[in-house]
Amino acid sequence: MRALSSGELLDVWERGLPQTPARRALLLLEAACPETPPGVLARWSVGQRDAALLNLREWAFGARLSSLAACPACAERVELNFDASDIRVSQDVEPPETFALASGDHELLFRLPDSRDLDALAGCAGVEAARAVLLERCVLSARRGGKEVSTGELPPEVGAAIAEQMERADPQADVVLDLNCPQCDCRWRVLFDIVSFFWDEIHAWAKRLLREVHILASAYGWRESETLALSPWRRRFYVEMASG
Repeated sequence: MRALSSGELLDVWERGLPQTPARRALLLLEAACPETPPGVLARWSVGQRDAALLNLREWAFGARLSSLAACPACAERVELNFDASDIRVSQDVEPPETFALASGDHELLFRLPDSRDLDALAGCAGVEAARAVLLERCVLSARRGGKEVSTGELPPEVGAAIAEQMERADPQADVVLDLNCPQCDCRWRVLFDIVSFFWDEIHAWAKRLLREVHILASAYGWRESETLALSPWRRRFYVEMASG
């Protein structure tokens, strides 16, 4: 995997605008991993995908991540500032392709969710519908008392056991931040989604960059490729002079 140039990142942004979050993530990985077939990238577990995107985000915008969250108790805006290393989960070995689980009188074989599965959830009406679709896609076989059963017949505790083992096997897919409101001292937890966080940053960056391209094209007649070839510092200096 390699870092993306400004032109490459801008191209991914343009192609990803009408896409689902899962597809946007794959577009980023496909651009950064040209040596890996797209079908292989699509089969990476969500944690493997998110670890790669976290690295790609660090190369693009630096190690520091900043955001805002609203306190659920008093609606105070809480600033979040942390480093990529704070949410990077070290995993020495790749997870296996399949997992076996015995829960009560159920015996199951399942795989970890990947980008294809997340894309399939985009049209789900709610959490329960999404959970049912995910089980149907990821559970490869389910038996109760030696007889095959459908995922729709699995009791809630079995579904919970599968989800728990998935989280243990793919921890980067389930990064949770502990937050504390300085105004009312409310404490809560939020799931950190690198895909939406990174894409929001890319979207804001792309709009700023295109404005700079417009300013320099109007002032000097430069083509977009010429502006993108400049370093960010030199481009900013030219923009200041053209705007001054």
